[in-house]
Amino acid sequence: GPDRGGRHHSSARRSRGQQEPRWRWLKAAFLLFSAAAGGLLIWSYLSAEDGVTEVLARRGDSLRDTFIEIPCSEDYDSHKRFEGCTPRRCGRGVTDAIVTQEEAERIRRIAERGLSLGGSDGGASILDLHSGALSLGKHFVNLYRYFGDKIQDIFTEEDFALYRDVRQRVQQRIAQAFGIRSASMYLTKPTFFSRINSTEAKTTHDEYWHPHVDKVTYGSFDYTSLLYLSDYTEDFGGGRFIFMDAASNKTIEPRAGRVSFFTSGSENLHRVEKVHWGTRYAITISFTCNPDHGIGDPVLP
Repeated sequence: GPDRGGRHHSSARRSRGQQEPRWRWLKAAFLLFSAAAGGLLIWSYLSAEDGVTEVLARRGDSLRDTFIEIPCSEDYDSHKRFEGCTPRRCGRGVTDAIVTQEEAERIRRIAERGLSLGGSDGGASILDLHSGALSLGKHFVNLYRYFGDKIQDIFTEEDFALYRDVRQRVQQRIAQAFGIRSASMYLTKPTFFSRINSTEAKTTHDEYWHPHVDKVTYGSFDYTSLLYLSDYTEDFGGGRFIFMDAASNKTIEPRAGRVSFFTSGSENLHRVEKVHWGTRYAITISFTCNPDHGIGDPVLP
């Protein structure tokens, strides 16, 4: 009869009333979750774009010793292994304690004098004191052949002695961090000064900003290091060094005298941000475990 229907209606109304607050709560939670997820997506996109996810070393920090161990990639397996040198332990480190700012300034002056003889038409110039390679226009020349005896007016024995000394310190620091013998490492090529400014690229040699893996580019590399010779935000803008890890970017802000070093395989995929203003000087010092790929320190002709 009719009252049975009425009873049915009232009980349905009651259960719907109980469900409403739960729906409202779910809806609110869902909206909150969506907003958070959206914000997170935007944030991760912006930070990935900007490379600000995590700063390993700020310009203002003075770091005694920072070392982060990471699992090795398989890149080393396709090359001959040298026990006690070929990376079994991989990672990256930064130190401000092995080269003084005064020494970095003296080394920067070596780079400035050498590069003043040439320079790329684009924004990235290199000077390699070992091979003599110097950017000139859209090409490279051999500094020693091209300038001959004039080289003595540009570089001194002290310049080369300081360069050698700093190279040895860097080598010892890497050996210590990775638990290998310094004597089992060999300097390898290319080891070079770089000068980067905001001039637009004229050839592919000027396109320094692409992500890359050192060991893929140069098979002989096992350990890579960089000695920065100018200060981020003081001498130049942009130009930070970025490790591109799967989940995040980790950046190093250059500072004169700062040394960063890392194993050269895919575990350390990296790039350099484009320099927006000013001039960024650095020196890349590379090491191999294979004596066949070793090079000597530069000598004044």
